[in-house]
Formats: sequence, structure tokens, C-alpha cells
Amino acid sequence: MIVVNIVLGFAVLFIIMALGIHIASTMFLAGAGIGLITIGKPILLDFGNQMWTVLNNFVMTSVPLFVLLGEMMLRSGVTEKMYNCLSKWLVPLPGGLLHTNIGASALLAANSGSSVATAATIGVVAIPAFKARGYNDRIVLGSIAAGGTLGILIPPSINMIIYGSIADASIGRLFAGGFIPGFSLAFLFMVIIAVMAKLNPSIAGAPEPKTTVLYRLKSLTSLLPILFVIFAIMGSIYAGWATPTEAAALGVLAVMIIAAFHGKLKVSFLNDALAATLRTTAMILLIMIAAFYMNYVLSVLGIPQALSNWFVDLKVSPKATMWMIVFFYFFLGMFIETIAMMVTTIPLVLPVVTAAGYDPVWFGVFLMILCEASLITPPVGMNLYVVQGIRIDKGPLKDVAIGV
Repeated sequence: MIVVNIVLGFAVLFIIMALGIHIASTMFLAGAGIGLITIGKPILLDFGNQMWTVLNNFVMTSVPLFVLLGEMMLRSGVTEKMYNCLSKWLVPLPGGLLHTNIGASALLAANSGSSVATAATIGVVAIPAFKARGYNDRIVLGSIAAGGTLGILIPPSINMIIYGSIADASIGRLFAGGFIPGFSLAFLFMVIIAVMAKLNPSIAGAPEPKTTVLYRLKSLTSLLPILFVIFAIMGSIYAGWATPTEAAALGVLAVMIIAAFHGKLKVSFLNDALAATLRTTAMILLIMIAAFYMNYVLSVLGIPQALSNWFVDLKVSPKATMWMIVFFYFFLGMFIETIAMMVTTIPLVLPVVTAAGYDPVWFGVFLMILCEASLITPPVGMNLYVVQGIRIDKGPLKDVAIGV
């Protein structure tokens, strides 16, 4: 009966979203409707308390700060210099400039905290560079969209912060857990590109002119601003100087110093960055408020605990449980945006995961990889649409999907 109710609940969510209603409104309507039918009017009055609980959270303050950091990085010109530097070092590999898309995405991911921002930033810089070089369009677009997914796995990550606040898990441990999987995934992307280029050299275009070692060494100075920001954020956390929220503020300060050094710190620069941050932050927090309220209603009804007990009674092995969760998120990720998917499902899935004996921090990192897959899975893969939106030739969306 529990499973039937959950399936019906998700079916209602899909129907409401299919009508074109905003995801935050959808989750609020679902939570309020279920609460009103099963509990009564008093549950509606608790919405204000739940909203205050979400917004009055020191950890959540880091979300707008990391969004602001990414927006300022995009406008400071640092990303373009970083991309040009990496291209000089990675272009001799089979696949040429395609490796630069992955390397630049990995480095930018260690600053921005957002996969969508990473894909958009690298795409704006990279796509014009490929246009005149004869590279296969689909592989170029695919490498940008897939490389951009690293933004939520390599710390700092907005999605990890949201997961940590919902699951009551250590943000610092989540960040530490994301490093090796994140850079391992970037390495595997580059291996795939190299193998493809060896099997079919035509995808990589004409060979690039060789540069001297001295010239390449001089170009490394372009990476200093990026490394400075990484040190300000991650160094301050692991040295014990700052919490993740305070580290986000230090990161913003570091980017402002870099922008001032490059002569970019002007009123128009700050206005554009703050306006974009306001729009993105409002969207994220509105979704979280609605999702927390819906999760609160489900908790009052005892659904997460009942679902956990149901799984325990089934006596399914921990590995089988995890495979079921993988397929669940893979399917759900085809239709729902990652943050909405996380805040809607974590309260239901986490009790099952812990009952199966898995560590919440390990599962948090694992969940980020599943969210990465959802970002590039049609029909609702956000990175697919981001890369499609910045294409110069505006070809069909299927080019990006096939490239991924």
C-alpha cells in the first residue's frame, strides 16, 4: 500500500508538471493537497514554520555566495585565459582541443559549484574556438555538456550543500569525498576522447601548430587566479580557518580581487553578476521551500519510516537495494531537474540507504554521480539545453544528445 501511494504521488507530480506548472508550485500543491486530505487545515498553517526553517539556515547562506562566485568568474575573463592555457598543454593528446573542454570543466568545477554554470561558461569560450578547426560538432558539444556535469561532483558543490542540509551530513566530508571520484571521472572522459580519436582521427580536425615548452610554461601564469580561488575556498575549509559558508564568502572576495586586478570590477560588472545571482538563488530556494514543506507532510504521515521498514521486511540485499535506487534515479532524472529531484526524494530514500548499512556521506557522493547522469539524459537534461542555447549554428538538439 505504501509503494502504491508513493507511485500515485509521483504520478500526480508528473501530471501537474506536464501541465506546465512551475516545479516549486507543483511540490507545494502536492504537499498541501496530501496534508489537507489526510491531516486537515492545521498542516497548512505549518508552511510558514517550514519556510523559516529552510531560510534561517547558516549553511544555506553559501548557496547564493557560490552562485555569485560562478557569475563573477564568468564575467571576469579568467575562464578564457585558463582555457587557452590548458589548450597549449592538452592539444598534443589524441583528440586535441576536446581534452581542453574536460580539463577546463574540471578546474572550473572546483570554483563554481554548479554544473549548469560550468557548462555555460566553458561553452561560451570553447564553441567559437572549434568552429574553424574542423572538429566533429557532436563530439565537441557532447564533451562540453558532459564535462560540465563535473560542477556538482568536484567541490565546492551547491548540490552537496543541499544534500548535506537535508541529510544532516558533514559538508566538509562530502567535499572531501567528491575530489577523487570527480577527477577520476574527468580522466575517464579524456581516455574515451583519446580512444575515439585513435579509432576515428577525423573527429579531432587538423593538427594544431606546436608550441615550445618555454611558451607553455609561461602560459601557466593564467592558472594562478583559478588556483588562488580554489585555495581560498578549499584551503580555508581543510585548514580549519572557515566553515563552507565562510569559505564561499572568501571565494567571492578572491574573485573580486582578481576582477579588480584585471580592471573588470566596475558597477556594470557587479550589477550583472548580482542580478543573475538573484534570479538563480530565488529559483533554488523557492524549490527548496516547497520541497521541504512536502517532505514535512510526508514525514508527519510516517511515509519515510514506513518505506524503510517495508524495504527491511523485504530482506533485499544491500547491493540489490542500491541497484534499485540507481534505476529509480536514472528514470526520474530523465524528467525532473536535479535539485528538485534531490529535495523531493532524499527524505524517502535516505532511510532505506542507511537501513541497508550505507554511510550517508558515501551515498551523498554517489547521488551526485547519479545527478550528473540526469543532467545529460534526454528529454529533460539541463546541460543539453544549456549547450544547445549557446550554439552558434543552432542545429538540432539531437546533436548534443548524441555527442553526450
